[in-house]
Amino acid sequence: MTIEKSIIQSVEFALVKLYGVQVDCEQLQLQKTKKEFEGHLTLVVFPFLRISRKSPEQTAQDIGEFLLKHDPNVAKFNVVKGFLNLTVSAQSWVEVLNDIHNTGHYGFRPVTERSRLVMIEYSSPNTNKPLHLGHIRNNLLGFSLSEIMKANGYKVVRTNIVNDRGIHICKSMLACQKWGNGITPDSSGMKGDHLVGEFYVMFDKNYKEELKALESKGLAKEQAEEQSLLMAEAREMLRLWEAGDTATVALWEKMNGWVYEGFNQTYKQLGVAFDHIYYESQTYLEGKETVLEGVRSGVFYRRDDGSVWADLTKDGLDEKLLLRSDGTSVYMTQDIGTAKLRFDDYPIDRMIYVVGNEQNYHFQVLSILLDKLGFAFGKGLVHFSYGMVELPDGKMKSREGTVVDADDLMAEMIDTARDISDELGKLEGLSEEEAADIIRMIGLGSLKYFILKVDPRKNMVFNPKESIDFNGNTGSFIQYTHARICSVLRKSHEQRLEMPQQLNITTSVSSKEEMLIQLLADYPAIIMEAADTCSPACIANYIYELVKEFNQFYHDYSILNEPDEDVKMLRLMLSANVAGVIKSGMSLLGIEVPERM
Repeated sequence: MTIEKSIIQSVEFALVKLYGVQVDCEQLQLQKTKKEFEGHLTLVVFPFLRISRKSPEQTAQDIGEFLLKHDPNVAKFNVVKGFLNLTVSAQSWVEVLNDIHNTGHYGFRPVTERSRLVMIEYSSPNTNKPLHLGHIRNNLLGFSLSEIMKANGYKVVRTNIVNDRGIHICKSMLACQKWGNGITPDSSGMKGDHLVGEFYVMFDKNYKEELKALESKGLAKEQAEEQSLLMAEAREMLRLWEAGDTATVALWEKMNGWVYEGFNQTYKQLGVAFDHIYYESQTYLEGKETVLEGVRSGVFYRRDDGSVWADLTKDGLDEKLLLRSDGTSVYMTQDIGTAKLRFDDYPIDRMIYVVGNEQNYHFQVLSILLDKLGFAFGKGLVHFSYGMVELPDGKMKSREGTVVDADDLMAEMIDTARDISDELGKLEGLSEEEAADIIRMIGLGSLKYFILKVDPRKNMVFNPKESIDFNGNTGSFIQYTHARICSVLRKSHEQRLEMPQQLNITTSVSSKEEMLIQLLADYPAIIMEAADTCSPACIANYIYELVKEFNQFYHDYSILNEPDEDVKMLRLMLSANVAGVIKSGMSLLGIEVPERM
């Protein structure tokens, strides 16, 4: 039982003994005492005034005196108006640290056969371009959320839906066919996803030139777009693909193969993975059949041109296109098919889509359509809507080739970590192989932490230069602190100091040590909060606060040179468990922490 729960039970008992009234424990809440006041935990007594019939100050005084007499967790108290500030005894903090130290997988709930299954979709790349900075935020959020859900005792299936068909794919295919001159990843020395992305940019460049030429002849922009031969060829290629034309499908398979090989390299470097990958080329037919069944049952309707629509005006929305007049499907159709296949494949209790906030309307509509089609899971879909990533100089545009490539960014982060580490002399004395691995951890850890520490629902600006700093709220600062603690622990082994399984309960504890133990005790609740709010930022900012407190403690107190053996063991155990929570928490963010820096 935690200190908070024990004290809450004591408060419940106090209210019965003092005022003869039983109050439900769930109505009693303790919060951390504000730093400007003395104490660890604060009880707000205003809700009890109607039963005490006394002033806030007197009510708090009554309860404080009762707790001091009957609860060994409470060493002293003070009253500030209607707030009862409680100071927890040093012995209680030592007991808490003993419990943390002897708890395997501290803060994590076990996954059992009865655990609920959560499916999390993230990444969702298009096979017409490489992954970019926006994909990095998506992948990091999705992977971290899956780790957080597992830590909360859920079974998790990590899925990816690859957008491998559609007009945008045909644009890259057409450019390769027209202007590729037989180039391949091997002959060009480029990753396959990068080469296909070059074709996509090439199509857009030629398309814009065509529009410009048509507009120079007096056509309006809309007329020029309608008369574009390039766009007509791309649409025809899509029609041929859906019709199963042999040559078109062969080109599609070849180019997608290039892209998948490139994606896999990027995912491996980024440290993310999937349990099941779905492909729109396999799900869109399921979606088309489901939509046509909706037409037959009267859920959807067909217009005179043959297109299929959903009328959502009674739901406060507009009409939504589901099948074009030429029979080709749209994203919504594909998502309907993908959702149906997923729930056929897995006994999903909760489906979470990690997709940017520009798709809020799309997922609102998807949920309604699935519900109208009679799928029980329709209303339960969760859209984890996150903000966009921008650069200091503005937004990215993939058609114009102005995106920040994921591979280039990761390489830049590793190079920056190498330069800073060399300048500060952080890796002196390590082998070249050890140094390279630590530099990789620092570079990628800085990138991941900088992105994940931000509230996912907010837009953010990513500045590579600010993300690697061995001071401040950065991944490298946290990694360096972990390495510092590991160094202390190695020295303790060299001195043949053996940490006990249980500390001496009578050991004295300083206020900074109490603060660190209290922070460690918060870790399980932080993991729960991160899952409830779908926010890895909860973990990131908690770890930063823990690290900040530890560094203040490390500055003010000696560990290995402490003459009192009991205090020395307490500080060693405290340091070891801070390191353990840092490593555990950073792993929930997909970040490695080195033991040497």
